[in-house]
Amino acid sequence: MKDYIEVDEWKIIEEGFNPHHNKISESIFSLGNGRMGQRANFEEAYSGETLQGNYIAGVYYPDKTRVGWWKNGYPEYFAKVLNAANWVGIDILIDGEQLDLAKCTVSKFRRELNMKDGYLKRNFSATTASGKIIEVEAIRFCSIAEDESGAIKYTITPQNFSGLLTITPFIDGDVVNKDSNYDEKFWDEVKKETWATGGYLQMRTKKTGFEVATGMEISFVQNDEVISPVLKPVEKEKYIAAQTEVQVKEGQSTTIIKYAANLSSQNYDAAQLAVKVKETLSRISKKGFEALLAEQAEAWAAKWKLNDIIIEGDASAQQAIRFNIFQLNQTYTGEDDRLNIGPKGFTGEKYGGSTYWDTEAYCVPFYLSTADQKVTRNLLLYRYKQLGKAIDNAKMLGFKNGAALYPMVTMDGTECHNEWEITFEEIHRNGAIAYAIFNYVRYTADEAYLADYGLEVLIAISRFWSQRVNWSADKQQYVMLGVTGPNEYENNINNNWYTSTLATWCMKYTKEVIEKVKAAEPEKYAALASKISFNEAEETAKFSHIIENMYYPYDAQQQVFLQQDGYLDKEQILVKDLPAEDRPINQKWSWDRILRSCYIKQADVLQGIYFFEDDYDLDTIRRNFDFYEPRTVHESSLSPCVHSILAAKLGDEARAYEFYLRTARLDLDDYNNDTEDGCHITSMAGTWMAVVEGFGGMRVRDGKLSFKPFLPGKWSSFSFHINFRGSVFNIKVSKGGVQIKNLSGIETTVLVYDKEQLVKANDELLVEA
Repeated sequence: MKDYIEVDEWKIIEEGFNPHHNKISESIFSLGNGRMGQRANFEEAYSGETLQGNYIAGVYYPDKTRVGWWKNGYPEYFAKVLNAANWVGIDILIDGEQLDLAKCTVSKFRRELNMKDGYLKRNFSATTASGKIIEVEAIRFCSIAEDESGAIKYTITPQNFSGLLTITPFIDGDVVNKDSNYDEKFWDEVKKETWATGGYLQMRTKKTGFEVATGMEISFVQNDEVISPVLKPVEKEKYIAAQTEVQVKEGQSTTIIKYAANLSSQNYDAAQLAVKVKETLSRISKKGFEALLAEQAEAWAAKWKLNDIIIEGDASAQQAIRFNIFQLNQTYTGEDDRLNIGPKGFTGEKYGGSTYWDTEAYCVPFYLSTADQKVTRNLLLYRYKQLGKAIDNAKMLGFKNGAALYPMVTMDGTECHNEWEITFEEIHRNGAIAYAIFNYVRYTADEAYLADYGLEVLIAISRFWSQRVNWSADKQQYVMLGVTGPNEYENNINNNWYTSTLATWCMKYTKEVIEKVKAAEPEKYAALASKISFNEAEETAKFSHIIENMYYPYDAQQQVFLQQDGYLDKEQILVKDLPAEDRPINQKWSWDRILRSCYIKQADVLQGIYFFEDDYDLDTIRRNFDFYEPRTVHESSLSPCVHSILAAKLGDEARAYEFYLRTARLDLDDYNNDTEDGCHITSMAGTWMAVVEGFGGMRVRDGKLSFKPFLPGKWSSFSFHINFRGSVFNIKVSKGGVQIKNLSGIETTVLVYDKEQLVKANDELLVEA
């Protein structure tokens, strides 16, 4: 755990330069706008430890799978969002000496991420080997209003000399991915062009053929006046630059303004990219840096108006929740149903930037409540459009009759995870996709989605489950063999309770939706049944037989659902009794030792109880929570939020708050010693869930919003907004009670502590504590 980020309610602040923290800070201070993003790399040269990262949403490469022993059904590649052309670079020579903080004496270093207005600011003083001192201020952002663009304002002020600055803004396409399986470079140059004040570089990905044009336009200001130094174009393979020399005086500031654009062939004809990137550069440079920055602040103000959480009395918690919300909004905007949410977003390469089940299980609740419903609908459509490949994936593994197995890791619907225990066994991901459909419809009442798209997905998933189980003559029940649950510290187990529970729930829900669609849209139902050759009577009868005869492991003595067969055969040493030097076990123990232990990486049984809490009474939830949490090492970023929500439901306020802090400050404090690889974007949605569903007790009951909040002891109050079926509410929880403001023109009934409360249009009410 690190503790170097200063606490501020609206800013992330790093004071002082510690090279050992640099890669962590590059992740934490990352920027994005849903279309493109970048790590917080320095603009000037840096020869110290760094992970360069500039990313374009949806642009990926199929990196050939690297495994020691190939098995039938293995994916041929791992799809990776690529490190794209570096557009932030500005090389600086000071009378011939390169500005490089790894080689200078650095003081007054301050890095500041302004979350309210959406920009990164960095200040420092650097003393070169020859004793020259300069001060630098750099401000940059990825524009939300102009979402294919970014801008940098880089100001240099000599402190003890007058001399010559050689300034070289550049675009470098000769980049690599740290996680390349075969040390391969993934980009080829298509063409480039330079002109008096800028240029562009157009690159094409190998194999996938995506093309991206990255352009820049440069201007200079000195003494508050625009200057026009002579720029010398520089062109090399996969590289363009515009170099100039500027005479500077002691105390005189020189500012470089660099406008940049990244345009992709996903959105434009490749032959038109050059024209379009020039048009974009012309438009944004005419607006000017300050106008673009003002637009950025305005765009962020609109986002914060809907999804800010305000915590009074705990600045650290306030900073943390805003950081999580900020990164989520930088990563995904919901404007494009071809895009999804990678576990690291635009902050790093780990996990390839691909889509996992995290989206459906953790991100959907956040976007349902904080954005227009089309945002979540687009996340569902992303999966619907990949249904054909999910069916192909199941077919490759031997399943028939239109059964679908959605991939564990994907960019375009093709499975590209290459660890057998995940690819073949962690099939619970299928259930998360079905659950997201249920969650969306429950929240929005958009039942038209079921007839148009959802039912087709549900039937394909249920077909998979009906073939994945088998009848046990010994048990006289259906069993599910050879699986891996959410707890990836167990592989190739039999009858994982969570997976089996999710499978039968999927089949139940599919049957319910069939009846709904038949009644509401009989023609659409008939067309779908014909399209997918669905034999309703025969197939639903099989679903029903499985539902009624499924085996679920259970321990009668402890009265808990067993994570899997044989779990109690393991030595039951609790986490609190583990020596500190053994933690984290995923970095200290062999995999063999982990697999033989009772330790749980993340919520497994408890994930199922969270999803289906209405099926269990409080005593059942408490027994399972008290049994499994002491055995959970929380070495997945997705773990603390589920435990926080369940602890809150059980009235265990202390543990609810403990787990909230862990999930909220996971990256800011580098809890798991891995933030340098990128932030845990999808788990950040879990932080929001911990506040709203945990402390706020928000649920949807019978088509109504329901709240059972409590106020953490360290907080004076907290408040959040909820967007629900055309209405927007502000919920404030304080020692005085629960205040609900209806910010829309629709009169609405909500539940507060299980009692109905009518909230009139554009009115508010207070339910006293």
